[in-house]
Amino acid sequence: QVQLVESGGGLVQAGDSLRLSCAASVRTFSSYTMGWFRQAPGKEREFVAGINRSGGITYFGDSVKGRSTISRDNAKNTVYLQMSSLKPEDAAVYYCAARKYGGITTTVDEYDYWGQGTQVTVSS
Repeated sequence: QVQLVESGGGLVQAGDSLRLSCAASVRTFSSYTMGWFRQAPGKEREFVAGINRSGGITYFGDSVKGRSTISRDNAKNTVYLQMSSLKPEDAAVYYCAARKYGGITTTVDEYDYWGQGTQVTVSS
């Protein structure tokens, strides 16, 4: 069982930057592919970014590409999502997800564990 706890959300202004963190309670964190998703009210959960086990490969959704970074610290069992130039349309609940087998995927159902989410609100 893997428990994921997101933090770092809050209210920011358009144009600001934000760093989200996701702490995992598992001994073998480095064996999991990690992803970030977001879900706005009335919309489907959307892939934001993913990172492979070693951290050497990353992939981003089109909506955040070029203004986001995903990284991980396997010694701290933590994955991060750094977002800049935030827009009102970035407002959503952001979820961290872990995948035991396989590489980065944008498909929600292919992740095995999910956090409770952290709210990001962007004021214009």
